Amino acid sequence: MLNNNIGDNVQKVLITGARSGIINKVCDKLINKNYFLYITVHTNSELKIIEKKYNKYNNVKCFKLDVTSKEDKKILDNLDVDILISNAAIAESGSVSEIDINKIRNNFEVNVFANFEIVQIILKKMMKKKKGKIIMMSSLAGIIPIPFLGSYCATKASIIKLAECLNLELKLLDNNIKISIITPGLYKTGFNKLAFDKKYDFMDIDSYFKHQLNIIRKSENIFLTLFEKKNLNSIVNKIVKAVESANPHLFYRTPFSQVLFAKIMSLFY
Repeated sequence: MLNNNIGDNVQKVLITGARSGIINKVCDKLINKNYFLYITVHTNSELKIIEKKYNKYNNVKCFKLDVTSKEDKKILDNLDVDILISNAAIAESGSVSEIDINKIRNNFEVNVFANFEIVQIILKKMMKKKKGKIIMMSSLAGIIPIPFLGSYCATKASIIKLAECLNLELKLLDNNIKISIITPGLYKTGFNKLAFDKKYDFMDIDSYFKHQLNIIRKSENIFLTLFEKKNLNSIVNKIVKAVESANPHLFYRTPFSQVLFAKIMSLFY
């Protein structure tokens, strides 16, 4: 049992996909507050890294949770979770016209199906207690289309709609279970660059766009240089606010400039 020796007044937070980046900094913010953190990562090698980082903290338990693994998810049966931060995600890139359909399936399996299966597992115990928080990590990419990142955009749009529907459904029940959807813009964590570059593994070999690849590469590099925000504090603070608030908002969007840009762009689609 993983819940041994945790006080009743301590809120227990399950965090998926916590290897690095934004969520890693969220963990650092919460760790010195009145929470017990279940920090999970995808692989055993990642687990060794975070165990080394957090081994001095008594309010942290690290374990491997591949969200697509039935065996890994069995451990959730032993957890009493007050707050779920669902962050595990991958990004497949490439034109919708030629990307391997199995890459799209895998993108949906990780980002959507596996994450919402975990939501259902955690909700069962929240329903019994009639309280809890579920915080879903989406993206502004789920609101505006990004060329050659259609697979990822589609998964993040699905997260938004499923979470919105879940929120409306839960309002029909006698409970205090809150849903929040986090939609960050572009932050410089390395994730965006890796996502954009991934498609060249096959597009460099053969592609409908083979004569435009240099232009596409340059455009993407300029796009990231102009828009990626290096300081993560704005999005980290939004997530922490969703965790701590007694009445969290349904949506937390940031940074403001990118949110405004997304709203303007949406008028043209």
